[in-house]
Amino acid sequence: MALDGQDVVAYFTQSKLVMGVSQFKHNWGGTTWMFASAANRDMFAKNPEKYAPEYGGYCAQAASEGNLVATQPDAWKIVNGKLYLNYDKKVQAQWMGDIPGHIALANKNWPAILNNKELFR
Repeated sequence: MALDGQDVVAYFTQSKLVMGVSQFKHNWGGTTWMFASAANRDMFAKNPEKYAPEYGGYCAQAASEGNLVATQPDAWKIVNGKLYLNYDKKVQAQWMGDIPGHIALANKNWPAILNNKELFR
């Protein structure tokens, strides 16, 4: 289940965290994604790369540091049309101190960090 069932389209359309329901699910990238509505599911199905979070949904700040870290659903931000998640609000504040710099570093580290032996939670 992607992102513990969060509706990723809702971040873009409602500007908030919304949990999906099993009635509206879609398989993409080897993972099941859940949505709050058929409309959100269909929007995702038409263009999943637009809505799926960067770095596979792992923490953007941690990715900039070369680490693989789980995220909290309420620590998110859309930047230049892309969804970024962070471990928590405190880590997100660090990330927001230099968003372009952190994105550049994370982009250099991604997807190689998927080979990390440890996932921090």
